[in-house]
Amino acid sequence: MVAQGESNDALLGETTCGTLLHELQIIWDEVGESDEDRDRMLLQLEQECLDVYKRKVDQAAKSRAVLLQSLADARAQLVRLISALGDKSLPGIRIPDKSTGTIKEQLAAVTPTLDHLCKQKEERMKEFTQVQLQIQKIRGEITGERATGVPQVDEQDLSLEKLDKYQSQLKELQKEKSDRLRKVHNLVSMVHDLCTVLGMDFFGTVSEVDPSLNDSSSASIQSKSISNETLAKLSNILSTMKEDKLKRLQKLQELATQLMNLWNLMDTPNEERNSFSHVTCLISTGVDEVAGPGVLALDVLEQVEVEVQKLDQLMATKMKEIALKKQLLLEDIYARAHLKVDTSAAFESILVVIEEGSFDPSEMLQEMEKLVKKAREESMSRKEILDKVDRWMLSCEEESWLEDYSQDQNRYNASRGAHKNLKRAEKARILVNKIPALVDTLATKTRMWEAERGMPFNYDGVPLLAMLEEYMLLRNNREEERRRLKDQKKFQERPNSSTTNGGTGSKRHSMNQNGSHSASRNGQRNAARPSAPVNYVAIAKDDVASHVSSNNPAGSGSP
Repeated sequence: MVAQGESNDALLGETTCGTLLHELQIIWDEVGESDEDRDRMLLQLEQECLDVYKRKVDQAAKSRAVLLQSLADARAQLVRLISALGDKSLPGIRIPDKSTGTIKEQLAAVTPTLDHLCKQKEERMKEFTQVQLQIQKIRGEITGERATGVPQVDEQDLSLEKLDKYQSQLKELQKEKSDRLRKVHNLVSMVHDLCTVLGMDFFGTVSEVDPSLNDSSSASIQSKSISNETLAKLSNILSTMKEDKLKRLQKLQELATQLMNLWNLMDTPNEERNSFSHVTCLISTGVDEVAGPGVLALDVLEQVEVEVQKLDQLMATKMKEIALKKQLLLEDIYARAHLKVDTSAAFESILVVIEEGSFDPSEMLQEMEKLVKKAREESMSRKEILDKVDRWMLSCEEESWLEDYSQDQNRYNASRGAHKNLKRAEKARILVNKIPALVDTLATKTRMWEAERGMPFNYDGVPLLAMLEEYMLLRNNREEERRRLKDQKKFQERPNSSTTNGGTGSKRHSMNQNGSHSASRNGQRNAARPSAPVNYVAIAKDDVASHVSSNNPAGSGSP
């Protein structure tokens, strides 16, 4: 096998252009080709060989051009990759020198670097794609517009600087997303609290905003909607619910206040009030302080409203009783203040309003309280004068008693209780002596009161100044009568004073023996002296009243 292989190689090695030409000439000699044919065929053979060489040269040139283009493309791609990836990501990467080595050697030197940069480009493209996908996703979550497709990566700039910018942008968006998630969570929590207080369906409320909000599991927190629309809807719903909460609280406080007033007016026992303690405790509570499940639910408001309506119906009957009590109280105040005021007209109008049913118990009670307050103010304005009138009347009573006591012939007898009457008489004389000064002070105070208010000061419908003047006139008349009787007595006793002591003694003895004579003289003396009236003030007041009524038949109700 080895020998045969070596012989074939030898034959192949011996077959050359010369050996072939020699064989061709032998064949031509045998055939007998002419020289012209031989020259023509040799020229043809040379032309064919030249064509073969030309084709080979053309092929070689084309191959070289392809290699040069490949090298140029590789160099250009290498430049683009280096430019796109940036210098920071290509430490030690250099473009091979064109004058070093053959084309294939240069291409072989560029290829590994190009392959490395292509791989690095693919990895960088993936990084850019991932970052831009996350940015696109978060932006879509914020705007509410779900983006579709893969974002386009700019292959001309894949530098680390640009990647850092995208990553910084992603971090800002992630922070904004985190802030929005926290804001959504806070808004949803506030909506939940308000739904609890107002007795509303929380899940149904937030589902209307976005279905993702009604799931409170930790796995769905990141999937909750954070779009501008969601935040706006949550804010609007929250604002509406806050307004609704305030309106409900105000209405509940109004109803609770009415309820309290009705309870107070009707003297409702605490057992019945306790059933609405969860409502009345909110009367002075601020809107931000109201909490608790269903505190401001619609059914609570309806329950309180029904109770108020029920009590309003009962209140009509109760208000009549209250009006009558207030009228009696008013009459008592005026009576204590000695004022003659007709209160029936005002309370008859109140009863008419109650009968019609169109009244507010609180306002009506306030109206009645105004009447009572006005009466008390009038009473207080008269108090100082009335106190002095009481002192004056008390002094007049003592004066009347002292007059009766002075006419009692047995006042000095050692009878039971005589010493008490004696002490009372001493005090009564002191009071009686102060009456003129008291009357003057009372008249002065009364005139000041009338000047200040521009109306007369009436006492049980009679002008007080007229009573005082009438009293002083009667008092002066009594004093004159007393002096006249005293002078008359002295005149009658003057003839008896001229008798002797013996005669006087015998006369006294005879008078003691003749009781009828003594009684007769005593009777004449008592008859000659008029008895004091029981109450001078009452007489004066009656006289003045009759005088006023005769001059003014219509009477006067002014104080």
